[in-house]
Amino acid sequence: MKEPNEIWNTLGALPDEEAMHVLTKLFFTYEARLQNNGQDLEAQNFFKNLGNALEQTSQCNLNRR
Repeated sequence: MKEPNEIWNTLGALPDEEAMHVLTKLFFTYEARLQNNGQDLEAQNFFKNLGNALEQTSQCNLNRR
């Protein structure tokens, strides 16, 4: 398993299109896990954290305007 800093550096070096592909792949991976087991805490936490990140980003964007 790679260290978080190593993953962060790799992600930061990706072109935007490839970074979106990574996010899409993660989304579909955890979506499938929830479909297979609606009680999967790891998948539930992924979507909770993703939702929080989206909300925080939206709020930051609104505050900048």
